Amino acid sequence: MTEAGASTVDAAEVARFAALAETWWDPRGPMRPLHALNPVRIAYLRDAIAARFARDATMPRPLSGLTVLDIGCGGGLLCEPLSRLGARVVGIDAGAEAIAVARAHAAESDLEIDYRETTAEALAAGEARFDAVLAMEIVEHVADLDAFVAAAAALVAPGGILVMATLNRTAQALALAVVGAEYLLGWLPRGTHDWRRFVRPAELARRLRRAGLTVGDAVGVRYRPLTADWGLGRDLSVNYMMTATRPRCASPLSRRGGEAREGGRR
Repeated sequence: MTEAGASTVDAAEVARFAALAETWWDPRGPMRPLHALNPVRIAYLRDAIAARFARDATMPRPLSGLTVLDIGCGGGLLCEPLSRLGARVVGIDAGAEAIAVARAHAAESDLEIDYRETTAEALAAGEARFDAVLAMEIVEHVADLDAFVAAAAALVAPGGILVMATLNRTAQALALAVVGAEYLLGWLPRGTHDWRRFVRPAELARRLRRAGLTVGDAVGVRYRPLTADWGLGRDLSVNYMMTATRPRCASPLSRRGGEAREGGRR
């Protein structure tokens, strides 16, 4: 449960991304690092979710019938590929501009994705629960990390999985993700990241356990300059992804999770 009145939304961060909303689907614009990162993220998410639900990740639609929530969905860069993999996707964002762009692009792509202008804590206050919950590259932008992790965890149905991606608070991350990416290479607009908000893996894992989840895999994501792409590895010093799961049980929450899955738009 999240604390009453706790808000995870940083209005300044929402405004920053609202100003870039029209560029979400431009692979050469300010979102180009996410476009470059997307193949690695999608493959990891597909495999992690498929493994959790004993699916064959090599099948054309391995996530068929599973409900997936993308918190901080932006323009839908993750939602659309996950929908094509068979998932019933709900994307939420606090920015009206991003949601408008996401809805328009999904319509152009003939995809049925349920986009909502809302927050994790507002959604968690209801009964909706999801097989997989994603919080990718948003952790370092929230106003209240404890409340955000608690809300994201609360949205995971029994037996479900939560995947988070963020930046480690290390000297390497400061040099590469802030100084390098924003000031030297110009990959991101200056001021995109505040190094003080980066989260060490142990700090994130502790919060996930406190929220009742079992912490699983943690994998590093590194840019490979020789091949100009991204890859996974054991080095968590800059970008990393972490999974956590909720134990399977036959509690009343299981039924509520099923009802939420049936109630979503298809």
